[in-house]
This record gives sequence, C-alpha cells and structure tokens, in this order.
Amino acid sequence: MSGFFDAALVESIVRALIPVLFAALGALLCDRAGVFNIALEGQLLIGCFGAVAGSYFTGSAVVGVIAAVLAASVFSLILSYGSVTRKAEPIVLGVAMNILAVGITSFLIDAVFHVRGVFQDPAIAGLHHFAIPGLVRIPWIGPALFNLTILGYLGLLLVPATSIVLFRTPLGMRLRGVGERPLAAETLGVSPASYQYGAVTASGVLCGLAGAQLALGNVVQFAENMSAGRGWIAVVAVMLAKDKPYATLGAALLFGSTEAIGFRLQGEGLAVQITDAAPYVVTLIALLFAARSFRRQRAAATVA
Repeated sequence: MSGFFDAALVESIVRALIPVLFAALGALLCDRAGVFNIALEGQLLIGCFGAVAGSYFTGSAVVGVIAAVLAASVFSLILSYGSVTRKAEPIVLGVAMNILAVGITSFLIDAVFHVRGVFQDPAIAGLHHFAIPGLVRIPWIGPALFNLTILGYLGLLLVPATSIVLFRTPLGMRLRGVGERPLAAETLGVSPASYQYGAVTASGVLCGLAGAQLALGNVVQFAENMSAGRGWIAVVAVMLAKDKPYATLGAALLFGSTEAIGFRLQGEGLAVQITDAAPYVVTLIALLFAARSFRRQRAAATVA
C-alpha cells in the first residue's frame, strides 16, 4: 500500500470525474429551470451507444461525439415533451426513460453489432489526448489536468462558463426566474415552456458529451449498462451542491475519487462487490449530511 496514492491515481480520479461532471451540469440546468431530471442515467447510456456506433461506422471520433450528442438530445425530448407539454410527473417519466435506455441499448448491441455484453473493435476510433506543453510536466497534477481529451478540457471549462451564464447574464436570470417563479416570469413575457425545453435539451447535449467521453475517452468500447449509476450519482451531486456550478464540481470530484479509489482497491485484492458499492455508500452518507444541514437551516430560519 506504500505506493497506493500516486500520480496514476490522480489521473484516474480526473478521468472518472469528467462524465459525472457533464451529466451533473445538465441536471443543474434542468433544476434551475424547474424540471427535476433523473433521466440522466438513460441519456448518458444512449450517448455511449451513439458515440461507439458513430465512431465505428465512420472511423471518426468526431462523428462519434456528434452522434452521441444527437442521440442523447433526441432521447431527452421524451422528458421535455412529457413533463413540460403534457405535465406528466418527471420522476416517474425519468425512471421509465432509464429503463427504456437499458432495453434499447441491449437490443441494439445485438441487432447492430451482433454481440452481447461488450462490443469492442479496432475500427472504433477513440478520442485523442492533447498534452499542454510545459504544464503537463508538473508533478502529479500535470498528467492528470493537462493531458486530457478535448471533452475533458471542455467539461472543466464549462463549470465557470455555466456560473457566468447563470448569474451574470439576462439568459441565466430568466432561466432561474422560470424555475423559481414561473408565473411571475410569464407575466414579464418569458415563456417557461421554452426555457424548460431548452434546459432539458441542453442536459441531453451534456449527457451525450458525457457518454462520448466515457465510451471513446475513458475506454474505447460499448458495454451493456456501462453508465453504471453515474447518472444517478450526478443527480445527487447537484442536490448536494444546491444547484451551484463550483459546488457541483466539488461533489462530482468526491464521487470520481470514490470510483477511482475503488478500482485501485480492486487491484489490491479487495472484493469487487465492496468497491462497486463504494460510490453508492458515499452517496448515502453525503445525503445524510446534506439532510442534516438542511434541517438545521430550516430550524434556524423558523426561529428567526
């Protein structure tokens, strides 16, 4: 265990962070618009399949990313139409979408690639890593933060970009107004439905990018149910962060660290069942602390 914490572990943490971060930012936008999106798991899985299919049939990772974004965005329309237009319960709809995504991808991997379980082929073009000269030589953090795929850099840059848009632009003010006071926003000429459709579609785009990073950046393959709970973890990350972009990054980093450390512990001989359960255990513990903090804040507000 003397070499347990090393530069390679830091790289693994960042690699595990990026897909969760993309999905979490999508959930954050939906929450700000007043749509509780728990369909991230399904959107992410659809994005993974779209990325591999696009890359395999064209030999281009760029096309794979585009296919992932399109597939996840189209899939997200189920949530926006159902919850915004038809006023259906988004939680029930989101759960149904997650189940549907598992069924669709399990069917398509057999129908399209004629395999079951895992599809891996040399024809799948993965995402290249781009090292930033000089910075990549910084001990420990250099290879982890400055030798990423384009999507890796994009995911990290989207955190400050999302914060600026939400809190320093008219677009962000209207989006937050739609989520907090939809009737008041409507009286001012802002269409809540339009902003909610846009937020859900944006979450589809971000989940598509998450799927492309996971399927073409972290690994170069598609496996049934390869999202492996990352969408659910992204939902919890946003809940813990209370819809704040930088806090969302911190929460996603916590769960990414748990995943990476779990994989490292598998190499040390710890049972796979324990390491696979670790992210969910951390999620429950974090929720307990969050609930406790919320109760204290509510009690303090009541006293005041």
